[in-house]
Amino acid sequence: MDWQEISGSWVLIPQHPIGIVHFLGGAFVAAAPQLTYRWLLEQVAKQGYAVVATPFVNTLDHSAIAGNVLLSFNGVLDELRQKAILRRRYLPIYGLGHSMGCKLHLLIGSLFQVERAGNILISFNNYAARDAIPFVGQFNFSPAFNVEFTPSPVETNNIIAQKYNVARNLLVRFTNDTIDQTTGLSELLQKRFPNMVAMQILAGTHVTPLGQDISWQAGKEFTAFDAVGQWVKQEILYRELNLLRREILRWLDPMSPA
Repeated sequence: MDWQEISGSWVLIPQHPIGIVHFLGGAFVAAAPQLTYRWLLEQVAKQGYAVVATPFVNTLDHSAIAGNVLLSFNGVLDELRQKAILRRRYLPIYGLGHSMGCKLHLLIGSLFQVERAGNILISFNNYAARDAIPFVGQFNFSPAFNVEFTPSPVETNNIIAQKYNVARNLLVRFTNDTIDQTTGLSELLQKRFPNMVAMQILAGTHVTPLGQDISWQAGKEFTAFDAVGQWVKQEILYRELNLLRREILRWLDPMSPA
């Protein structure tokens, strides 16, 4: 499988896809998700899911971004179906978001008519612009000049509480994530869809999903040093990322051996 660019998104397609995962990343790393989230997304594709990773540039208008990334995603589906790359008539579609990507999937599921088998929302945060954009707080704007996201954090919560249409959700938060707001989101979604929302707390930080695999090249003879290197790679460098991978794949397919 190789990454290919289609309708403004980056796409990985296994030979016989069993589902489609639409991925949206965090605000400052979303411009090249096929690079910044490469390992995690390729692991999902290896389990048989077509991955559509849509890049975006963060602005204050999050509703507009949500509409644009959905338009790009639908363009990908149209092109894949026209070329008969997606041959099965029905494939379940899942949203997968990290950080700001969670908010965008929540807005998509609230403001637009979409069919989703479920959403996976990792490290959700819903901060005001002054808290989310480092330089904003350095300026003393007049009260008439209000710098804020659209919708604002309060408006976002109200939209989710009243309009969010995706019943099945997996929420993931990490133990050392100081900007995570998943617990509050869980309460909102549980009220809307009782018993359909699962939350997992995993070891890691806000940037755990960005972890990349590191190739350890052993010498001609496998030495004790090589064994230590493999152990460091397996147990330390991306143990947390592997835990996340397993939870995602288990939720997507509870019968999966992942």
